Amino acid sequence: MRLKRFAAIGLAALMAASTAGCGGGSGSASTAAPTTGATEAPAETQAESQAETAAESAGEAAGDVDRSKELVVYSNSTSNGQDEWLLKVAGEAGFNIQIVSIDGSALSDRLVAEKNNPVCDVVFGLNAVEYERLKKEELLVKYEPEWVDEVDMSLGDADGYYYPTVVQPLLLVYNKDIITDPPKDWPDLCDPKYKDQYNLFQLQGGTAKMITASILARYPDPSGEYGVSEEGWKVIEELYTNGYYQQDGDDYIGNVIDGTVPMSELWGAGVIRYQKERGVEFGLMLPEIGEPFVVEQVGIISGTDEVELAKDFINWFGSAEIQKGWSDNVGAIPANEKALEMIDDKDIKDLMSKVKIQEVDWALVSEHVNDWVEKIQLEYLE
Repeated sequence: MRLKRFAAIGLAALMAASTAGCGGGSGSASTAAPTTGATEAPAETQAESQAETAAESAGEAAGDVDRSKELVVYSNSTSNGQDEWLLKVAGEAGFNIQIVSIDGSALSDRLVAEKNNPVCDVVFGLNAVEYERLKKEELLVKYEPEWVDEVDMSLGDADGYYYPTVVQPLLLVYNKDIITDPPKDWPDLCDPKYKDQYNLFQLQGGTAKMITASILARYPDPSGEYGVSEEGWKVIEELYTNGYYQQDGDDYIGNVIDGTVPMSELWGAGVIRYQKERGVEFGLMLPEIGEPFVVEQVGIISGTDEVELAKDFINWFGSAEIQKGWSDNVGAIPANEKALEMIDDKDIKDLMSKVKIQEVDWALVSEHVNDWVEKIQLEYLE
């Protein structure tokens, strides 16, 4: 069984190497919540020191759980070195975790393929659409983490199969020096005056897929094509034919800055990251209806032999102290409200003070999103 486990991990790691990145050059890291892109940190930061203290305390509270047992963790949010901090701090807390990084859609496909011979114990990073798929496949264990009262459970699963860890508002950013009459909402981009002035990520990536889904979900029609009214499809057709569809290798942030394509889709942590890296301040489109939020979740895979250890790890990982450290080191925006209050990055707090959650019928999205993407690719992107 151990040999089989390691062989499967090796295969999954190979898949990760071949699919790493946000999804077709879109910049975002997963079908759900895009990877934030880790930057190298000093070996011993204040955040690490605080996390180590929290890890030691959590270790003392672990009780009878044997943290030395191997725990296999699948994630689409640990690429580009983001797993280094987590492995270090988890090890200091006594955990023996093996992290397998796999791109978002490939990750859920992998878990379904392994249903009858599970390798993974804990999965985190996917969004609710993907977790709903896993839930329907009966691949998740029902549980309740100790930190449940510290997160907004309207962002998680009411039935208790997955819980929020990281939030990502999905935005349109623009060059304020060039776009002097910015759009107020996504449908405004259909105006001919914005022709080729905004970048749309490739639909393989999570950011583009979820922004598009959040627009289509505004136009529900049970008798319409894939649950969407004719008006909704007209908006999406105009949105994609009027905009610039990103090509592999594009420096879409550079294009915003130099005015080549002065507007672009972008996920929240990316806004903060690129403003710091490029020394710019983007304009933000803030629709009255709110912004779609992709929320990274964490769950336990059914069939694991280590349910109690998995619960212990999640209690530790989702705690305010560890989520603060995760945020300070990889730029994630924590769903844990106590962690959000504690984080050092004022830019994250400023961004979160400006945005609000758009209400989206994610059940409708989960049912039809693949059909929506296929229709757009076949009919509007030829």
